[in-house]
Amino acid sequence: MAEAVMTKPVPAAAAGTSPLLSVQGLEGWYGESHVLHGITFDVKPGEVVTLLGRNGAGKTTTLRAIIGILGKRKGSIRYDGTETIAMASRNIAKLGLGYVPEERGIFSSLSVYENLMLPPRVKPGGMTVEQIYTLFPNLKERSGSQGTKLSGGEQQMLAIGRILRTGAKLILLDEPTEGLAPVIVQQIGRTIARLKSEGYTIILVEQNFRFAQTVADRHFVVEQGRVIDMIPNAELDANIDKLHTYLGV
Repeated sequence: MAEAVMTKPVPAAAAGTSPLLSVQGLEGWYGESHVLHGITFDVKPGEVVTLLGRNGAGKTTTLRAIIGILGKRKGSIRYDGTETIAMASRNIAKLGLGYVPEERGIFSSLSVYENLMLPPRVKPGGMTVEQIYTLFPNLKERSGSQGTKLSGGEQQMLAIGRILRTGAKLILLDEPTEGLAPVIVQQIGRTIARLKSEGYTIILVEQNFRFAQTVADRHFVVEQGRVIDMIPNAELDANIDKLHTYLGV
């Protein structure tokens, strides 16, 4: 089935709209293991897109390649007209990209406030700590608490808040709802919707496509290191059987 679908072209950005991020023919390796086999997709300014696919399809590896922490990669990744494929991750971040990994990366011995203040600002316009506390009131209540004292949902809020303070405008979110209670998942969804309304662009890796449906504009299906389909959010229900086949559910 995958071979038949791969002949279908993946639509580019709408006419007249230049992509903020354009990924073309992206190849990637972990050591000698070839994981990405020509990933191609684009993201328009202010858009929320998801990468959907089974475990091991290459979704997280794609995010790691975009932010520059994958050891070996080739192809083309252009952010706001700048080619980044050969750039170090710190320089990619300075362009305005931020990455929230699935493991969140919270420093357990530091307080919420110290975690928020740790990353340097990379671009003007980053949120203040007070703005982050308004977005995530739980963090204000736990401002002096160490990372080890936070719930999984609070750690996720802190990981997102930390990136928002840096000034990043393209945010890569890897499995932000994994293992969280439904009420926290709803809060994360509201946060993504608010960030979109404020002009942020978001790439979301998410296993829960029903959650993705509540926040995304388009869904790119990744299989064996390739983007094999693109489904507009408005057409997701009409393609639900096909999506179930893709995801093996």
